Amino acid sequence: MSFIVLLIGLALLGLAGILFLRVATFSRARAVDALGQIDSYGYTTHVAPEAQARTSMVGTLATSLGGVAAPRFGPEREGRMRELLLAAGFYSTHPRRFLGYRLLLAAGLVVFRVWLAVVSGNASTFFFLTLPVIAAGGWYLPLRYVKMRARKRLNEIDAELPELIDLLVVTVEAGLGFVGALKMSAERLGGPLGQEVRLTLQEQTMGLSMSEALRNLQHRADTPGMQSFSRAVLQGETLGVPTAEIMRSLALEMRKRRRAAAEEKAQKAPIKILFPLVFLIFPAMFIVILFPAVYDFLRTFSAH
Repeated sequence: MSFIVLLIGLALLGLAGILFLRVATFSRARAVDALGQIDSYGYTTHVAPEAQARTSMVGTLATSLGGVAAPRFGPEREGRMRELLLAAGFYSTHPRRFLGYRLLLAAGLVVFRVWLAVVSGNASTFFFLTLPVIAAGGWYLPLRYVKMRARKRLNEIDAELPELIDLLVVTVEAGLGFVGALKMSAERLGGPLGQEVRLTLQEQTMGLSMSEALRNLQHRADTPGMQSFSRAVLQGETLGVPTAEIMRSLALEMRKRRRAAAEEKAQKAPIKILFPLVFLIFPAMFIVILFPAVYDFLRTFSAH
């Protein structure tokens, strides 16, 4: 029995090491795949053979599990998950593989908890009650992380968009075309917005029209600022309005929107500070200020 428990522990330790190495190298691999493998980063419903050859054992297992479980969730939910993964920047992660990762994490945490209970010899009723909670946590936490990352990334894109528009205004007014100005601006931009612009330019280089590439950009980064940007550029091309004039008007609109967002955050500050003020600061102040007086008052009356 102890030999079997030891084997299970070693297997779980090896799986944990593989997952740790995968997480450690995930950001670098994701950046390389996003810029160099645009043909297989998630717009199609199949995985390229070259990508399959480089897939690790855990990734293959996750893809298989996700493929089995995906029909139970329906294509609409899979489409929403794909949009969420694109917004979070996980271009090369297919929704079914992500579903498999969630299943693996939930099952792995449950198996690890059972192994700990067997090793410690503690298999009480509380142990059995914690298993569904642990499984639910393993299922929910990856989705929560992707949602938080997508929200943070879209906020960064909206915040960096005025800088892109200012660069486009300067370069277009200097005589460059829109595509050339976009390429020059992409070289000076970092972060999520620079990555999205470079992907858009690669799509345009691979044969898509600029209108289709901009629609894909809006689909990946669906923010109010990006909607205004892509809509203004597309309407300008349709109506024949000069690009410099469009960019100048858009820059003014972005500044107004940024000012309105700053005013909105400033108005929310008193409400957000109310909770720590009432439950943390005021009680401490009352204890420090009123406790000596109350103590003297009670001691005086108790003496009589």
